Amino acid sequence: MAVQRVEDRLKRVTAALNAAGVRYAVIGGNAVAVWVAKKDPSATRSTVDVDLLVNKQDLDAVTRVFESLRFERHDLRRLILFTDPEEPSRRSGVHLVWAGQKVLPSYAHAAPSVEESIFEAEQGYWVLDLPALVRMKLTSFRDVDRVHIRDMLSVVLIDDAVRASLPPDLLQRLDAIEASRDEQSH
Repeated sequence: MAVQRVEDRLKRVTAALNAAGVRYAVIGGNAVAVWVAKKDPSATRSTVDVDLLVNKQDLDAVTRVFESLRFERHDLRRLILFTDPEEPSRRSGVHLVWAGQKVLPSYAHAAPSVEESIFEAEQGYWVLDLPALVRMKLTSFRDVDRVHIRDMLSVVLIDDAVRASLPPDLLQRLDAIEASRDEQSH
C-alpha cells in the first residue's frame, strides 16, 4: 500500500508539473525503478519518497504547482521539500534537487541538467536519462546509491556506452562497486 501511495504521489505531482509546462526530471529511486523495470520488472525496489530535478529559477512556478495540490513547502538547509496533505511525513515528501548545481559542496560534480531526461510515455513523466542517473548515483555514493548502482548492474543496464560517458573518478567508483559485487558472488 505504501508503494502505491508513493507511485500515486509521483504521478499526481508530475501530471500537474506537465500541465503547468514546468520542466523537471524524476531522479532517485523512482528513476532507477523505471530503468531497471525495462530489463526486469521483478528486480525493482520501492522507495518512500519522490525526488525531482528542477531548475532553481523555476522554483516559484514549482511552488505554485505544489500549492495547487495543497502540498506544504519546507525550506530545509540544503533542499526544498514538499509534504503531501494526505501523508504529511517529511520522509515521504517530494524533494527538489537543483539542476546544474552541486547537491553538497563536497561533491565533485554538479547535478545534471533537466534537459538530460526523456519522456516516459507509459508512466507519463520525464525521467533522467540513464548516463546522467548513473553519474548522479556515483557522485552521491551513499549506501542507497551504491545499492541502486548494483541493481542497474544486475540487469546489465550499465553498458560500455554509459561507462564511456563517466569521468575518471566516477568510473573508478563504478569499478569498485563491480569488484565488491564480484567478490560477494564468489
